[in-house]
Amino acid sequence: MKKFTIILAVIFVFGSILTACAKPPTEEMNRAQDAVLRAESDPDAVVYAGNTLIRARDALARMQNEADAKRYDEAKYYASEAISAAEQAIADGKLGSVRLRDEAANLVNSLSGPLAETSNALNAARQVRNLDLDFGALSGELDSARRTYDHARQNLTANNYREAIADGQSVRSTLAGINSRLTGAVQMVSRKQ
Repeated sequence: MKKFTIILAVIFVFGSILTACAKPPTEEMNRAQDAVLRAESDPDAVVYAGNTLIRARDALARMQNEADAKRYDEAKYYASEAISAAEQAIADGKLGSVRLRDEAANLVNSLSGPLAETSNALNAARQVRNLDLDFGALSGELDSARRTYDHARQNLTANNYREAIADGQSVRSTLAGINSRLTGAVQMVSRKQ
């Protein structure tokens, strides 16, 4: 029994020495903090990869909690997790920005044709007799659509993609309204004849 107690005491002392010798993964923790800071400073990551950025922050917090509790293997694991999530947030942010830019460019660039077509349709409708339309109001709406289109192009050039999309959608809606009224008025005249 005495021998068993001595063996347990030796194991306990040896385990205590090993635990005392364990050091926090300082290098990995510093890299994790730097990676998350880079992701938080990247405007595209903040705007387009918020959930991934939250994952990186969460892993960083868990890393710190584990290090504070002297569970260094777990702290190292969460440091790696934070770095991976931060890098993913930056990559996802760039991809989201490119997608939004392409969406804005496609929308804005697709509007010049419909603007010209609506202008031609309005001019043609002026030649039709007995149309019940307020051509002054329609011309004003078309001019407003052109100004909004110019603003959308400026926003696209300035990399304000969300604003460019909002302007483009407004132009599309205005043109649809004008064309709908033109079509409705022409159909009314056709029915009367």
